[in-house]
Amino acid sequence: MKILIQQHVKIWLVITFGIFTLNCFADNAWDNTDGWWNQTDILAFDSKQIKKQMPLIKVKRNQFVTESGHEIIFRGVNVSDPDKMQRDKRLTKEHFGELKKWGVNVVRIPIHPSAWRKHGKKNYLQMLDDIVVWSNELEIYVILDWHSIGNLKSEMFQNASYYTTRGETFDFWRTVSARYNGINVVAFYELYNEPTVFNGRLGVASWADWKAINEEMITIVQAHNPHAICLVAGFNWAFELKSVASDPIEKENIAYVSHPYPMKVKPPYEKNWDKAFGYVAKKYPVFATEIGYQLATDKGAHIPVIDDGSYGKRITDYFDKRKISWVAWVFDPDWSPQLIKDWSYEPTMQGQHFRDVMLKENHPIQ
Repeated sequence: MKILIQQHVKIWLVITFGIFTLNCFADNAWDNTDGWWNQTDILAFDSKQIKKQMPLIKVKRNQFVTESGHEIIFRGVNVSDPDKMQRDKRLTKEHFGELKKWGVNVVRIPIHPSAWRKHGKKNYLQMLDDIVVWSNELEIYVILDWHSIGNLKSEMFQNASYYTTRGETFDFWRTVSARYNGINVVAFYELYNEPTVFNGRLGVASWADWKAINEEMITIVQAHNPHAICLVAGFNWAFELKSVASDPIEKENIAYVSHPYPMKVKPPYEKNWDKAFGYVAKKYPVFATEIGYQLATDKGAHIPVIDDGSYGKRITDYFDKRKISWVAWVFDPDWSPQLIKDWSYEPTMQGQHFRDVMLKENHPIQ
């Protein structure tokens, strides 16, 4: 009997110790970024390419600041999707050097889900890596933008180029936030370009639904990259932020996005902009990641960007008064409203205005 009890005790100890060991191994595996669970054929971003780090950008109350506390208003431009830049043979440091000549301090990179799938994760990340390295060398901060339009809740979208799923969207943010963790030049992660239900044509989604989806994305991004600033868009194609007043996003290090194109409101413009999104800037940072305008007779003119030419000064003056950051659409001669007429980089009407403002108002970031 004594021998039998001893054998049972030994067996119990072996099983218990084995479970303890497996649990420890599992914990260590999850803590180890090179663990079995994270195996991939995609090499990590080579941080040695970053010769000199840009100052880390943080959110402080309703402003963006550097670690030293210096306030920054970001003013820049959108480029086209890296997929298009590559086809146009403009995925080059020289192309981004032209942005520097315009005085930009931030560039927004629109990443279409269709292009992400077309190139495959490995190849697309290489394009982003090049952009990150060039931008860092040129001292231009980067916004990574998941460029979809539609209803992420119902997974219905405006057209095929914007099609994605919540799973793909979440995985995209897991991938890029981990990849550029510790790379200060990649300061902003714009979670979703333009949410809309299109008057019910794309299903339904409440602010509570959209808030929950964004808070989950923010959790994923900031779990991989604690310093990432997440940009959250409002409804109506990323225009209105009225629900923020009563039910703000319950996360830190975030800012809100609006795309106040000229036809979104009628006079009095400033008063109506305040109602739709501007009031948020009193408490939280606001980033207008798309603005732009063109005449009705210009190439590609469409709702809601058509204007008589007066919008440019009106919108930038409005932003300056409220310390709202902005990025003009788009540094490409084909997509409209265009900032440049052709690949000689001659500015259009709106390009001339935004370039003048950036050259005057943007200063080196310390």
